[in-house]
Amino acid sequence: MCGYHMSTDSLPSRAKTVIIGAGAVGCSIAYHLTELGADDVVVVDQGPLPVTGGSSTHAPGIMFQTSPSKIQTKTAHYTSRLLKDAGVYTEVGGIELARSEERMDFLQRRVEWATSYGLPEPELLEPEEVTERLPLVDEDEILGGYYSPTDGRVDGTDALQWYIETSSARFFGDTEVTDIEASGGEIQAVVTDNGRIECDRCVLATNNWAYQTGQMAGLDLPIAPVEHQYVVTEPLAELDDGSSDVIGDATIGLEVPGDSQITESMAQPPDRPVGRDQDNSLYFRTHGDGYGLGSYNHEPLVVDPDEMGTNDEDSQASVHTFTEKHWTKATHPNREKSPQQAFDELLPATEDKDFRITENGIFVYTPDGMPVLGETAAVDGLWTGLAIWWTHSGGYGKILAEWMENGVPRLPSGPVDTSGIHVNRFEPHAGSKDYFTDRGGKRYEQVYSIVEPRWQPDDRRGLRVSPFYDHQRDLEAEFYQSGGWETPQWYESNADLVEKYEEQIPERDGWQGINRSPIEGAEHLHTRENVSMFDMTTFSSIMVEGEDAGDFLQRICSNDMEIDTGRVRYSTILNEGGTILADITVARIGDGEYMVTTGGGNSPGIHGSWIEDHAPDTVSVTVEESAKCTVGLWGPKSRLLLQRVTDTDVSNDEFPYFSCKRLYVGDIPVIALRVSYVGELGWELWAPSEYGRKLWTTLWEAGQDLDVRPMGGGALESMRLEKGFRLWGTDIDTDVNPLEAGLPFAVDLDTEFIGREALVEAKEAGIDTEVACLTLDDSTDAMLSGRPVFADGEAVGYVQAGDYGYSVGESIAYTYLPSEYADAGTSVQIECEGETYDATVRDEPLFDPGRDKIIR
Repeated sequence: MCGYHMSTDSLPSRAKTVIIGAGAVGCSIAYHLTELGADDVVVVDQGPLPVTGGSSTHAPGIMFQTSPSKIQTKTAHYTSRLLKDAGVYTEVGGIELARSEERMDFLQRRVEWATSYGLPEPELLEPEEVTERLPLVDEDEILGGYYSPTDGRVDGTDALQWYIETSSARFFGDTEVTDIEASGGEIQAVVTDNGRIECDRCVLATNNWAYQTGQMAGLDLPIAPVEHQYVVTEPLAELDDGSSDVIGDATIGLEVPGDSQITESMAQPPDRPVGRDQDNSLYFRTHGDGYGLGSYNHEPLVVDPDEMGTNDEDSQASVHTFTEKHWTKATHPNREKSPQQAFDELLPATEDKDFRITENGIFVYTPDGMPVLGETAAVDGLWTGLAIWWTHSGGYGKILAEWMENGVPRLPSGPVDTSGIHVNRFEPHAGSKDYFTDRGGKRYEQVYSIVEPRWQPDDRRGLRVSPFYDHQRDLEAEFYQSGGWETPQWYESNADLVEKYEEQIPERDGWQGINRSPIEGAEHLHTRENVSMFDMTTFSSIMVEGEDAGDFLQRICSNDMEIDTGRVRYSTILNEGGTILADITVARIGDGEYMVTTGGGNSPGIHGSWIEDHAPDTVSVTVEESAKCTVGLWGPKSRLLLQRVTDTDVSNDEFPYFSCKRLYVGDIPVIALRVSYVGELGWELWAPSEYGRKLWTTLWEAGQDLDVRPMGGGALESMRLEKGFRLWGTDIDTDVNPLEAGLPFAVDLDTEFIGREALVEAKEAGIDTEVACLTLDDSTDAMLSGRPVFADGEAVGYVQAGDYGYSVGESIAYTYLPSEYADAGTSVQIECEGETYDATVRDEPLFDPGRDKIIR
């Protein structure tokens, strides 16, 4: 591609939208915003255009699309199609190799994820099929491979020039941002060394500099820069096809910071599939007559995010000096071989060859390894598009532009799930630089590792604990970390129950049995028969108060919020596109006083901030993250236990299902909600956190003769699936509307609420995708999320959530299916871990469909 254009005007003093960063992400956002009709968009970058000194032009551009994450796979595929149509993508295919049986099992999972999420023609290859496509690979070193024919490589320099030429946004290089001004919680201006730009919206697309630019706006964005090695060999005789393959044309006429040979070399397209050797944390592709070799196979080299620096005469800011020891020695904590040894074995033609290009390039990781998108809670109008690689940059640019312009994050294939990428998902401690750089380094370690289901980190634990933590430790809780909280998954103190229920608890083996315990099933069954205490402290309460509180809740809730004091109602909150932002329970505590409860983890940041942002001045919204502790008291004996510790009448007549009361448990003031997430008689008991220890012991001591037991998250998951209760971020999210999700009872179209118009349109157009409950016909294996569901030989959905239902004696999987397959009795198949399971669509709920147990 020849030439590019940037604005020759002086920097404007005002723009509607300012994007900081003109790399892969910033350019994509600008392109997609202007494609949607946004005008007056300005993009600034500290470096020259298009080779700014960020990661976009020193990256080798390899794009492997398959991921266990649906949104990562979808954004990658969108990006590959967009850039292919633009003429800047070389579709040579991608092959991931296996050098171990464990990796071959993993590659089977790749096939299943690709099938679930719509990648075309994924397949497993025999060793000889790999070497037909990659002839320099030593066939004796591998057991097979995974092939995705639409994988390939993007030319970073040409792609940036294409974005700049195609977008109507104005681009300004050599413009360093020195401050971001906000006032009254709203964005005001971006200050640069070339002038100040007032704006209505600002987007941070600064990746390696994300922490620094976030600090300008008072944000602690947990994004850690990490070094990563890449080399290009000298010419190899095996790759010399006699053509005049000259390096040196890509950057003619461009200002290039540092070593232009790096940018030139990255501009050379591969002539065969790009490859990965994940068993050794390596990847590779051709550059003309040389091979490019990339390595994650070294100890994490985390860069202080405050020390990212800028370009100088000799170097790009995000290219550090190659450290030879990390190439020649085994420094990765989980890899036995050095990168050099592993490459010498896999690609013998590269052995003893010199390198014409070397770099320690920089890119970024978040604590959970996922991108950072959306409008920040702290500053209205300040948006983020961060921690995104070339692979996903086109897709996330489209998602963010749709979100900003239309209020609905979406790709052309439809709305997307934002729970795992939202900027407001991080827990309060995640902004600690020590924390997020350590966790970023851990994610770097894991980038090509086989991560087990329900894997848990060992470091930086015990940060957030409920008031019940000491009791739980005494009961030998197995703690999992969720949103930084230590949450019991099961309790070893309940091991004696396993023998009691052993005939109802199937044995678990293989991948589906990892990090599971039969105690989870025993706790499930015990709760169904007796009474259990579940720690719900990670769940969130949001107090909404004021004389206009009821009207406000009506405007944001899809259900009818005209409820009497002492009543509880379930509802969804929708975005402008009618898809589910949150599911909530609203309890009317008094006149103008409501308690809204929602899930744990990232709910306070995502949902709490959204409710706060939409509240009028006459309504007070208080997100009580950590202010209350909560016990779920559930099971047929729960009323007997609760009545022992309170003077309030908790009979069904006086305290019916979906009602609430203020009462005392012993001496402890409690807001009690008669709701149950497990499908049993029960209550949620919400108390100020300082009363938590006593709340636990009061209930515990009063229930000993009733065999009260603690219950962990494993039992909760299987019980809620039996009952068909939804889980935000798993079964429901911004990618579905409540009608598709089987929640029509949470919608009252006779009321006015955000998203109503879009929901009415969707209903009138006809709901063509519906939630479906499946059970396996002849297996007790637990199904794993992301695995494809087939009907009539075609993939028609994928598993959203799966577990074994110990009460119903069947393995359960929830999915979304085209309406013609969603009727009870329809036969389907699920592919999981290389096996095909026959399954049947069932009416839901499977357990207690008449609600006899929950309302008695």
